[in-house]
Amino acid sequence: MSMDFKEYPDREMLALSVADRIASQLAQHLRGNDRATLCVPGGTSPAPVFETLSGTDLDWSRVTVVLGDERWVDGDHKRSNSRLLRRHLLKDKAAAAEYIDLYTGDASPDLATDGLAERLAPTLPLTVVLLGMGNDMHTASLFPGADHLKAAMAPDAAPVMAIRAEGAEEPRITLTRPVLADALNIHVLIMGPEKREALERAQKSDPMQAPIRAFLDQATVHWAE
Repeated sequence: MSMDFKEYPDREMLALSVADRIASQLAQHLRGNDRATLCVPGGTSPAPVFETLSGTDLDWSRVTVVLGDERWVDGDHKRSNSRLLRRHLLKDKAAAAEYIDLYTGDASPDLATDGLAERLAPTLPLTVVLLGMGNDMHTASLFPGADHLKAAMAPDAAPVMAIRAEGAEEPRITLTRPVLADALNIHVLIMGPEKREALERAQKSDPMQAPIRAFLDQATVHWAE
């Protein structure tokens, strides 16, 4: 398999097209299955995709939504991915979706991983995963140089892991490589020339240096200037 690269004339077209692809893949899965799972990134880049998706006619009550990673902060904190998700996706028609919050309120993410793995188990394999990528080629909270990156990238990694990385500020909790890579549909969303250049670097890199590399061969990458 090789990466499918799609370029759009502008970010608005990208957002509409990605939302449409995700909605149709979820709908198709629901035709033959009781439930579907959508895994999404935090950050502000996917917000326009979420805004479009939230109003899509889909049987959202049969969809489970989960983040690919979360900062270990309260859900009202300005750096919380959940907060962004509630604002842009889990509203309108998509308010009916089941949401698995990775932030459990435990003192540290290390205490939450077993319980979250148990909650995630019935939702696997993930139906659709939307990934972002940093200029450092990280995705989810799989950062180059993170304390448990090797374990999180291993084929037998636990589905959810606590992870800490320099420059990542708070401790994080993240879905691991096997769970993300086993998704039935993988999309990567990147915008701007710097991200495109990082993507080209990642394609020639080792996944330990460029964690996004682990997913590119099965992914559709969506890019706009």
